[in-house]
Amino acid sequence: MLLAIDTATRFASLALHDGGGVRAEMTWELLDRHTVELMPRVEWMLTQLDARAGDVRALAVSIGPGSFTGLRAGLAVAKGLALANDAPIVGIRTHDVIVAAQPAHVGQLAAVVQAGRGRLALQRYRRVRREWRAHGDLVVTTADRIGADWDKPTWLCGEMDEAQRTRIAQRLGARVTLASPAHSLRRAGFLAELGWRRIREDDVDDLDKLVPIYLPTAGVASE
Repeated sequence: MLLAIDTATRFASLALHDGGGVRAEMTWELLDRHTVELMPRVEWMLTQLDARAGDVRALAVSIGPGSFTGLRAGLAVAKGLALANDAPIVGIRTHDVIVAAQPAHVGQLAAVVQAGRGRLALQRYRRVRREWRAHGDLVVTTADRIGADWDKPTWLCGEMDEAQRTRIAQRLGARVTLASPAHSLRRAGFLAELGWRRIREDDVDDLDKLVPIYLPTAGVASE
């Protein structure tokens, strides 16, 4: 059984995957209660499948970018279970989890993660061999700057509040299509599928070297 853990932002998500598919999944607004809520939710979800922590034989965890507290909490639980169960672990970038849920026909694609103080961490993607791959650098931007240099319509997904979505739509008009909030919600079921694929290909991470990806410290960019 693979356990997927995503606590990168105020939204958290968990999933269990048995190799054939996702067996259980939950996503909820965590706010700042990462250390209080995470393990009880993991244990509750395992009990729904009559499983225990010892039945977790692989881990997939979101490694960022995201909040300092959230990333450390999720990675600590994932590493602890991997160590206790002698299980392989893979770290997946937060944006990749969002993008895994997006349709293939949208052309230009970009994903955002909340970066605090009204900022957005943005990553561009391109379609390569039937899958989305990150393209270009991760940048920190805002709803008032994002897409200023986009010359083609772009599908934008990710965690945006209502004010940010409204501002972006007003500024960019036909140059942007905003994915619905449901399509923008990070779901650990997709994280589990990405993680299972890597483990099946024996592309696992070193437990000791796996660390969070924090946000760039440079100034806000216009992209």
